[in-house]
Amino acid sequence: MSEMSAVKPEEVGFSSVRLKRIESWMRTQVTGGRLASVEVMINRRGRTAFHLTEGKQDLARGKAATPDSIHRIYSMTKAMTSVAIMMLYEEGLFQLDDPISRFVPAFANQRVYTGGGYGAVQSAPAVRDITFRDLLTHTSGLTYGFMAANPVDAMYRAQKLELPGTDMTLAEFADKVAAMPLIAQPGTEWNYSVATDILGHLVAVISGQPFEQFLRTRIIAPLEMHDTDFHVPSAKVGLFCACYVKGPDGRPALQDDPEKSRFLVAPKAPSGGGGLVSTARDYMRFCQLLLGRGALGQVRLLGRKTVELMTLNHLEGDMAAMGQPRFGESNFHGIGFGLGFSVTLDPAKAQISGSAGEYSWGGMASTAFWIDPKEDLAVVMMTQLMPSSTYPIRRELRVLTYQALVD
Repeated sequence: MSEMSAVKPEEVGFSSVRLKRIESWMRTQVTGGRLASVEVMINRRGRTAFHLTEGKQDLARGKAATPDSIHRIYSMTKAMTSVAIMMLYEEGLFQLDDPISRFVPAFANQRVYTGGGYGAVQSAPAVRDITFRDLLTHTSGLTYGFMAANPVDAMYRAQKLELPGTDMTLAEFADKVAAMPLIAQPGTEWNYSVATDILGHLVAVISGQPFEQFLRTRIIAPLEMHDTDFHVPSAKVGLFCACYVKGPDGRPALQDDPEKSRFLVAPKAPSGGGGLVSTARDYMRFCQLLLGRGALGQVRLLGRKTVELMTLNHLEGDMAAMGQPRFGESNFHGIGFGLGFSVTLDPAKAQISGSAGEYSWGGMASTAFWIDPKEDLAVVMMTQLMPSSTYPIRRELRVLTYQALVD
């Protein structure tokens, strides 16, 4: 176990005694067999009030988790990709309501699934092309094969349209996705999808440089996120966590060996939707950038008004009203969606502690972050258990964090 605390919690409005409840909860997750390891980092007013790791980053090899442990952050990549595309938006290179077919012609004149089964799908013309806003808000009509909810999902699986892990280039992946029917008319329903992977390709097309290069040079390097990348370099394999699923006995069972993982090799198609590995400290720097409304120290990546726009709700009502989402551990009542993350509209409707205006997202291996501008608060949780719906640990940590605020 290792702990870092840059400031006494009381100096930033937390109770040290009440924060101990998080420590006890973390220890219980590990000793009770829910998680192999868990790391929580809490910053308020730009200072670290709590940072603790518990458990083993690799159970088979007996390696303790430390603040240097590297995690697969999967869909927490989406927020960084969203910042990347919005940096290009700030350069005047496109408008949010522009059709993406302007840059990727394969997305022109798509069709929308209307019925039938796999192999005999019926479709109708899309009323309009997908826009940048549609991709950023997951209202594009694209989907994920792992949803397994309709014949279009099955078509994605048959074409192996899944990132990370494909042998295709990002351009080839985008063109194949464009050839699939949409599951809803653009802008009409919230459906979690490969939309952010398509945004990654658009970053490459619009910027004129490979997506991974743009992310490294324009975001990762300026923010000094030294352990964040699309693969784990050989020198850092010893810091890479194993990934687990819930085993038959209820305890963590190995899902991805850190010494044999596909994350050890640079991908052919870097996934803007789920391809990064990172540490809690690195990702907290990214969170602090957002909490700083586009700036961290002397580094400014976005303008203040752009971050304000990104963190507004861009849906017509909450996510539940946009067609019950087929994803997540929440019913999404009282939760909207901005340009890259969910946005809390009404904590009472969401039935969870928090503030209106808070924004967040998580990853498939149960990692999570949230940023609460009202409380000047950012929280990052790292662990490696798939899927993220296995246990309600994100909601539990929210309650434990907010109950420790005393100012």
